Parts: sequence; structure tokens; C-alpha cells
Amino acid sequence: MSALPATATAVAQAVRQGELRAVDVAQTYLSRIQQRDPSLRAYVEVFGERAMAAAEALDQHRRRGQNLGPLAGVPVALKDNLLLQGEIAACGSRMLERFRAPYTATVVARMQALGAVVLGRTNMDEFGMGSSTERSAFGPTRNPWDPALVPGGSSGGSAAAVAADLCLLALGSDTGGSVRQPAALCGVTGLKPSYGRLSRYGLIAYASSLDCIGLLARSVEDLALGMQVAGHDPCDSTCDATTAPDYTSLLAARRDLRGLRIGIVREFAQAKVEPQVAECVHAALAQ
Repeated sequence: MSALPATATAVAQAVRQGELRAVDVAQTYLSRIQQRDPSLRAYVEVFGERAMAAAEALDQHRRRGQNLGPLAGVPVALKDNLLLQGEIAACGSRMLERFRAPYTATVVARMQALGAVVLGRTNMDEFGMGSSTERSAFGPTRNPWDPALVPGGSSGGSAAAVAADLCLLALGSDTGGSVRQPAALCGVTGLKPSYGRLSRYGLIAYASSLDCIGLLARSVEDLALGMQVAGHDPCDSTCDATTAPDYTSLLAARRDLRGLRIGIVREFAQAKVEPQVAECVHAALAQ
């Protein structure tokens, strides 16, 4: 088999069109995890059999002429505080290492309904209380770019998995930066949506008035694709009742940044910021 496409968008398109089998995509990523993750420790647990069964079901649907969803065959990782029925969700803690989810989180169920294949659960700071993924009961996660560095946290396992190409899309949670900061430290693209845009039903809470489920990927286009799980959920009373837009279409319609407004916290200019960080921010602003 030739090399797989590098993005979730391209993989899903190839699987829908029959150019790739979902089982081949899943097997490739499971093999990568087996080879690369022992030193990285992005994953706490891999759902190998479950992932292969889901991929085979997708291929069977396609052979029968059924239309596959927009995330067809996309390998996805879940932060260890999101529920998947029958699987452990430990929040990076020994206290919950035997807790098996009685139901599936809404965002996870929606991803599966759109064709995503869940590969496993990723490491995190215990109960989300950390910013380096060193404070997990299951050991620290390393930064794929340099194992001497941290990947950030608390969604560091998800960010590291995306950066190391051990999945194409990952779910995390963000209470005070836990998606955005590891995305920055691992050089991937992260999004904390507005509060209530993604259902929190099935997320083990840290601070419910602040918690947001977020996404990590290798491109903005892939994040837009993943945001198709947005939408009202009657199981979450804080979930936005308005209809979520089609982010992929919005992105395609507006490739030109002219006319957009970007908010900048100017007080940071007087704060003690690492010079290299400030340089990157100013370079992005100039671009």
C-alpha cells in the first residue's frame, strides 16, 4: 500500500471514494502506535480490536453501496476523560483505573456516526490539573519533537499523538488552556470552541462552568471537518441551542484573511514573555 494522505480530510475522501480501505488506514495507525508510542507514551490504552471492527464495518457499508460519513475512516484519539461505552476512562488517575464508561459521550458518538475510527485514549495530567502531562498516574508523555521537552497539558497526550502522526484527529478538553497550550507546544492546530458549542455530555468535569471539549489536528481544514460534531444536545443543558454552521463550507468560502479582525491582548507586550514566543506572535500578526 502506498503512503497514506497526511490529513484527515484527504483520508476521509479517499475512503469514501474507495481509493483506500478503512481497515488499511486503521492497521497503519495501530502499527505506528505499536512502534513509536512506547517511548512517547501519548496513549494510555489502545482499542485495537474495537478499531479494526469499526473499520471493517465501514468497508462493508461502502461495498454495499452505502454512503459513508464525512469522517469515514479517520483515525481519532480520545482524551482519557471522555467516555466510550465499555471502555475505561481514568482521567490520568489510579482512582478511576477500573472505571468503565456506562455510556458514550455525545461528541464521541457523533464522530463515530460520521465514520471516525477511535484508536484509543490518550494521556493527561491527573483530573486535568496540570499543564505538562507529567502529572499522570500512568507516567509522563514526551514531546515528539524533543523527548527532553514536555508536550504541554493537560491534553498533552492528544497533542503528542497528532504531532507524532499516531492519529489524524484528537479530542481534548480545555478549562484554562488545556487544548490550546499543548497544541502550541507540539506544533499542531488546536481549537477551544466557544462555551456550549460542543456538548459536554460524557466529559468527566473539572470545572463545569469553564470546561470545553476541543479538537486537535494537523490543519485548520481538519479542525473544521471535526467540528461537524457541533450542535445542540438535550443531554447537556449548557449546550448552545442554535444551529451550528458548516465550518468546512465557511472555510472554503473564505480563504482571504483581509477584512477579518483578530483580537490581541496588548498588555502582553509589557509582560515578561519569552523573546522567541513574542517573535513568533509578531510574525503571525504580520502574515
